[in-house]
Amino acid sequence: MSYLVFARKYRPQQFDGVIGQSHVTRTLENAVASGRLAHAILFSGPRGTGKTTVARILAKCVNCENGPTTTPCDQCRSCREIIMGNAVDVFEIDGASNNRVENVRELRENAKYMPAHSPYKIYIIDEVHMLSDAAFNALLKILEEPPAHVLFFFATTEPNKIPVTILSRCQRHDFRRVEIDAIIDHMEAVCVKEDIDIERQALGLIAREADGSVRDALSLLDQIVTCAQGQITEEQITDILGVIDRRAIFDSAGALFNQDMDTLLSICEKLYSQGRHLLKFYSELIEHFRNLFVMKMGGAQQKALFSVPAHEKELMAKQIENISGPWIAQILNTLFEDEWRIRQSISPRHAMEMTFFRLFQIRPALSIDELIEKIDLLQQKVSKDRPEQPSAPQPRPAGAAAAVEKAAEEEKTEESAISADETGSLQEQQPVSSEEHRPEETEEKPDILSLSKQEIWEKLKEKIAEKSPALVACLGQSALREFTDHSLKIEVKGAGTNLNLLKKKKNINNLENICSEFLGKNLRVNLDIKEAGDNPLNQKKEARHLKQEALNHPLVGAAVKTFNGKIEDIKILPTGGKQQ
Repeated sequence: MSYLVFARKYRPQQFDGVIGQSHVTRTLENAVASGRLAHAILFSGPRGTGKTTVARILAKCVNCENGPTTTPCDQCRSCREIIMGNAVDVFEIDGASNNRVENVRELRENAKYMPAHSPYKIYIIDEVHMLSDAAFNALLKILEEPPAHVLFFFATTEPNKIPVTILSRCQRHDFRRVEIDAIIDHMEAVCVKEDIDIERQALGLIAREADGSVRDALSLLDQIVTCAQGQITEEQITDILGVIDRRAIFDSAGALFNQDMDTLLSICEKLYSQGRHLLKFYSELIEHFRNLFVMKMGGAQQKALFSVPAHEKELMAKQIENISGPWIAQILNTLFEDEWRIRQSISPRHAMEMTFFRLFQIRPALSIDELIEKIDLLQQKVSKDRPEQPSAPQPRPAGAAAAVEKAAEEEKTEESAISADETGSLQEQQPVSSEEHRPEETEEKPDILSLSKQEIWEKLKEKIAEKSPALVACLGQSALREFTDHSLKIEVKGAGTNLNLLKKKKNINNLENICSEFLGKNLRVNLDIKEAGDNPLNQKKEARHLKQEALNHPLVGAAVKTFNGKIEDIKILPTGGKQQ
């Protein structure tokens, strides 16, 4: 028997064997079980995702001797014929080579006759979008009112090329690209059955190259197993398939973050000497920075990273641990803007290196939060290191004025001595501290806990201003609502950057520490945040408040003074439907 490739050998024969298309298989199972299967079904989606496979399984479900059933037996005559591809009552037609109107007319004539030994006569037309306009028109009538014993299953990768008159007569099911981890798991199971020794990370390279297609992944795996011997490694796969090594992508990103030009140029030189496609390398580098930015913004668990295997997500998280989001976005924006220039250049390698040179000249950007935090720390350090200014000594008069002053002091001394003799109480003159003659304070400081909530809050804000000027600026519109032995409830109104900063866990912890130290209790701070509503009047009022808040912010003033700048304009950026 001739060799059977993996894509055919491991083609699913049941719905539960189809990978990554549960939304389609579940619907079809329910339709078969409830007897509500449509007479014309269109399967659309990327190549190699299981469209024709599902059409065959569905044909077995309705023509099985035990059917209609959601689990065909694969043992009866009808099931075996469909598996072998020689079923009398199931016709698989290639729409690309049978696209003329004469082919459709012949189909219409044959559809009138009853099936040979099965309940239904089924037509599976692959790449149905390749039919001509005349062929589609010839198909309309029988598609709208087919005989009771006829079913149509269509498959296509380009449903947009199918006339709407055909689409309106079909029940459509859209297939998705299969997630990369699901493809890796499937290939790993195949390797176990075939006794193939291969690393999981190497399977990740194959799955990435397959681009969501299970069939392509198995075909590439078949090729690699044929070419390689013994344990299959990533290096062997990159040599056989000519793909870009993922380590080169990660090392390039690390070199850009670390401003290491030598490493980056060495990577480019190595890829060029190996004959790799530099434009593909550049495209994958852009995709990598896009994924890094999504992860930095908190999208590690989102579907936006479904094409990234789990082990790469861990490496990405480590790579951006100490990198700011704006710096990643800055690199991504520069790479994306220069892509068209590199593609149009007669020397893509040199154009790509020029982009890297520009990136090395750009200083890393900081986020607004980090910038405010650094300015706050700098302001605290300056205040702490500034020495107290002693009172300036009075200048001594010079010349004649000095002589007059000296004589006056001598005269004053003599008068004091005479006065002491007259009273008989002359005492030895000694310097006396002013503190000895200061009356003792009999009044004790008022107990802070006996004050009103407003008074306590005002004193607390004074203390917060000493410890963290940026934090007190976030509490502009705030009030103390509840004060117990264990907690404080603070109501904060407004929106924008101040609220975003205040919501950060480290700022809340800082606020709790300051309040606990000042009040002498271990307190927990609860924030009752009242954000601006969606009313247009409230939004305009909030926008005016935000602009005024920005102008009056002490850190903004410090930044303008430090950099000798000038405020040109203040813009309110929309975020999530609200003004921020």
